[in-house]
This record gives sequence, C-alpha cells and structure tokens, in this order.
Amino acid sequence: MLPYATVGEAAAALGRNLTAAEMAWFRYSAGMHDFWLYLHNLVFLLVVYTVAPLPLALVELLVPDAIHKYKVQPKVQVPVADVVKCYKNVVKIFIFAVGPLEFLSFHTSKWVGVRTGLPLPSAWEMAAQLTVYFMVEDYFGYWLHRALHSRWGYEHIHSVHHEFSAPFGFAAPYAHWAEVLILGLPAFLGPAIAPGHIVTFWLWFVLRHIEAVELHCGYDFPLTPTKLIPFYGGAEFHDYHHYVGRHTNNNFASVFTYCDYIYGTDKGYRYQKRQSSNSKGISTYSTCTLILAINS
Repeated sequence: MLPYATVGEAAAALGRNLTAAEMAWFRYSAGMHDFWLYLHNLVFLLVVYTVAPLPLALVELLVPDAIHKYKVQPKVQVPVADVVKCYKNVVKIFIFAVGPLEFLSFHTSKWVGVRTGLPLPSAWEMAAQLTVYFMVEDYFGYWLHRALHSRWGYEHIHSVHHEFSAPFGFAAPYAHWAEVLILGLPAFLGPAIAPGHIVTFWLWFVLRHIEAVELHCGYDFPLTPTKLIPFYGGAEFHDYHHYVGRHTNNNFASVFTYCDYIYGTDKGYRYQKRQSSNSKGISTYSTCTLILAINS
C-alpha cells in the first residue's frame, strides 16, 4: 500500500511530478495491500497459461497443414481430449500447489526487498534485472532438472512431465506438484538476488512462462524472434529431450544452451544434428538404440 494519500504527496516525496505510468500505478495500487498485489502473480500465470498456447493450438486444430512442415515431430498428433485433460490438471496444480506457495512466500518477497511503491523502475533497470533473473533461473534450473533425471527423481516425480514425448504449449507446466515447486525455486532466486519492483516481478514470471510455452510448443518456426537471442535453446532443442525420454542425458537447460555445452550434456543432440543436417526435425533422428549409445 502506498504511503501517500494524494498524488500531491507522492509528487512531493519524489521531488517531481509523477509520470503517466506512475499516475496509473498510484490510482490502481494506492489503497491496495501489498499482499493482494503479490497475489496478482497467480492470476497472471493462469491467464498467460490459458492464452499463450491458444493461437497455435487453434491453428493446429483448424488448419494443421498450414504449419505441419514446421512440426518437430510430425508423426505425432496429441488428441484434443488429452490436451483438455492436461489443461485441467495444470490449472489444479496452479491453484492447489502454486497458490499456497504464493501465500507462504509473500513475507519472503518483502524481506528480500521486492517493493510496490514509487518511483516505478526505468526500462533499463527492468531489463537488467530480468537478464539476471533469466541467467540465475537457467543455471540453477539446469542442475535441478538433471537431478530430477536421477532414477529416483524420474520415477517418483519427473516422469509425469515426460508423459508427452512430443510436447505442446499447454504441456509446458504439466508436471508433478513437487516438480512445480522444485523448479519454481530458481525462479524466485533471481528476484532475491536482485530485488526490484513488483511490476518487474510480475513481468518476469509472465515472460518466463511464455518462454516455457514456446519451448514446448512442438514447432520450429524459422522466423521466431527468440532465434535472435544468443545461446537460446528453443523448441527443437527441448523436443529432443522429450523425444529420448527417461534415458536422456541431454538438453536439460530451460532457456539457454551454454550449461549443456559446458558440461557436455548436449553431445547426443549435436551428433544427431550433424547426422540430419540435410533433413528437418526429430523425425530424421536415427533409432533409439543409437541415441542411447550416444548418450551413454
């Protein structure tokens, strides 16, 4: 809740007039407790999860031939009933696992320094903090993901996420509730290291979730803007991880590829890329026997 009763008080405290964005923020948040502002994050996750995968899902359902050539695993078609079931399960996880986590983590967010007041952060401040968040989440998420591919971790937790060997947008957060919480920890670590405004906090989780949807979309479009980002993995990179399944020792990164390259967990993937350099997609990969031999 802002400690100002009027716009004049806020301007006096800042020593300048409020920007248009700050005026809008004042009107929206002046009488709202910080706790409710923090819980907006859960609402944003539900909305983004519903909306972000929807356009591609509709195109795939109504005019699949228009994009079929870009599908990474073109021989696999997930039934609509399975997509709907996946969506319902994820919404339940968000409400009954992520929801309580939001309640419990509120005081932690205040303790580390996530703020809700004025001034609003500049675009450069937000960009710098978001960069830190992506790098921190990617590094620690890599190691937690590798740990989940241990025998016990996979059999008891991570196997749920791998039920879909050919992922699609709605399956991005489809996982065991424990995995959602485990892999959610690195996402909170960045804001704890470089705390910023609640607006940046919201934007971080929105962008991270959109990225996860794109990573699991199942299509490798040549003009995707994310291809301009250095070391960005993308859908084809992560599709290989799902294609091989429980036995894979490749492509654990959630966003970038540098950890897999540094620690040698992309050798099988790069080998298959070389073998299929004149073809398109995972459908050109050789047999699972060869894949397992390369990964071992």
